[in-house]
Order: sequence, then structure tokens, then C-alpha cells
Amino acid sequence: MPRSNAGSRSRPARGRRGSPWTGLGAVVAKETADHLSGVRMVVIEILMFLIALLVAWFSSTTIRENIGESPFLFLRLLTVTPDTVPLSVTSIIGLVTPVIAIALGFDAISGEFNQRTLSRLLAQPIYRDALLLGKFLARLLALTIALVSLWLLVLGLGILRFGLPPNFEEVVRMLGFLVATIAYGGVWLAIAVLFSVLFRAPATAALAALGLWLLFTFFWSLMVTPLVATMISGPSEGMFGPNVDYAVTQQLLDRLSPGTLYTETAQALLQPEKRFFGMVYLSQLIGAIPAPLPTSQSFILIWPQFTGLIAAVIVIFVIAYIAFQRQEIRA
Repeated sequence: MPRSNAGSRSRPARGRRGSPWTGLGAVVAKETADHLSGVRMVVIEILMFLIALLVAWFSSTTIRENIGESPFLFLRLLTVTPDTVPLSVTSIIGLVTPVIAIALGFDAISGEFNQRTLSRLLAQPIYRDALLLGKFLARLLALTIALVSLWLLVLGLGILRFGLPPNFEEVVRMLGFLVATIAYGGVWLAIAVLFSVLFRAPATAALAALGLWLLFTFFWSLMVTPLVATMISGPSEGMFGPNVDYAVTQQLLDRLSPGTLYTETAQALLQPEKRFFGMVYLSQLIGAIPAPLPTSQSFILIWPQFTGLIAAVIVIFVIAYIAFQRQEIRA
């Protein structure tokens, strides 16, 4: 009988003990500190700040010379395209943010596999739940700090160049744009973390994430969606004019791209006169007043796009979580 009792005491308990989020704070703090002090993040931030501030300087010069007074000077600072640079500040941010997110997340798990440290990490009182979520939140926090710093720098440059602060409506719209940019970066960060779980080699994970970014950024709306819309709804031009079914199908396919959702969100927030997306029908124009939309109406207009970005972050991270939980990890 004593032997039986000893065996029962030495038998490991089934299931997990304690909260699955034990150690989450430690993972977030360590990973955030490593990224903010790492050479990779410093180089990326310096390049992003220099490019964005240079474009903002040229944009402010164009505004002072050609536009003059306007109730939305700071919004124009983000959207106007200067003569010397073929991109606006918004376009630069939209191109650079996914690259920064991929650079932060492509080795979140694959780097630990490559260095053979993942089994040692999980040997500590840290569950996989806390490890994966902590790595994601730390990288999202580092990205958020970088974007908030850039937002403040551009705002300060505008105050310096225009000699006046932004009004309340401009601040609210710019804050909404900042939150949408963080959500957009979160989508690509979740994609990078997913590929870092699926592929053991960090280089493979980085190439897969960059390849998907290139597809959605440069080829999706130009080549993929027109071809698929034609196969589903027929050619864009019918016997009696434009094919409405083709236009609706193409718009739905375009919105599968995070870049399209982010672009429409930025347009509605930073261009108050924006009222519609996609095809415009005569019934929509009847009674429309050619004046800027109130801020609340602009937020209502982009609510589906914004929630779509948030939903994409959650869905992609859940897929990465499930894949990580099913992986076998050996020392």
C-alpha cells in the first residue's frame, strides 16, 4: 500500500495548473525592451522618420505656396502630393507600415526555433498562450510607439510651418487615422507572426510575408480582382453600358485586401468631402450637399472598413495560435 501511495504522489497532474496567461507581462516587457533598443528597430525608425518628415516638409511648402488658407490645413499636410515627390505622407505611411510590421514579426517564433531556445522558454512557468500573445503584443506596442512618435513629429512640423495649431476636428480625424494605421500594421504583424509559426526558417517566413504584401499592394487591384470579377460577372462593359455586377464584384474582391480597407479609411478621415466609395448612383447624388461631412458621419462611413481591419487581426492571430498549439516542440 505505501508503494501505491508513493506512485500516486509522483504521478504528474493532468491538465494545466494556474492561469494560461502567467508570465504574459514578463514576455511583453522583455520583448518590447529588446525591440525598442535593437539595432533593427532603430534603423527602421530613422529611415521612416526621415522619409515621412521630408515629404511632410515638401507638402507644407506646396500648401503655403498654392493653397493658402484652409479649414483643414493639417489634413492636407497628410494628403497633398508635393511637386518634388510623387507620394503624400499618407501614401508613405501606408507603404512603410506593413514593412515595419513584417520586420518586427517574421522571427517571433521561427527565431526561437532557429536558436533552439523555444523549448527552454516553455520549460519555464510560461504557457504557449502567454508566449505567443506576449510576443505579438510586444511587437504591436513597439509599432504603436513608432507610429505615435511619427504622428507627433508630423503634427509638430505642421505647427512650425503653418504657425497655428490644428483645430479640434482635425485632431479627432488625425487620431482616427492613427488608430486605423495601428490596426493596419497589426494585420501585417499578425500575418508575419503566422508565417513565423508555420515556417521554421526566419528567411522563409520573411519572404512569404513580403510576397503576400507585394501581391496585395501592387497586383491585387490591378490584375487579380479584374480577372476574377470577369470570370464571375462577365466583362466590365456590356451591351448597354458598364456592367454593374462586375463593378460590385470587383469592389467586394478589392476589400479582401487590407490595403484597400486602410486606403478607404484614410480617405474618409483625411478628406472630409469624401462621401461614397465605389460606384456612385444617381439616387446618392440627389439631395447631397457639396460640403465636408461632419466628423461623426465620416467615422460612420468607414466603420465597416475599420472593423474589418480589427477582425482581420483577430482571425489571423487565432489561426497562428491554433497552429502554434498543435506544433510539437522538442529540446
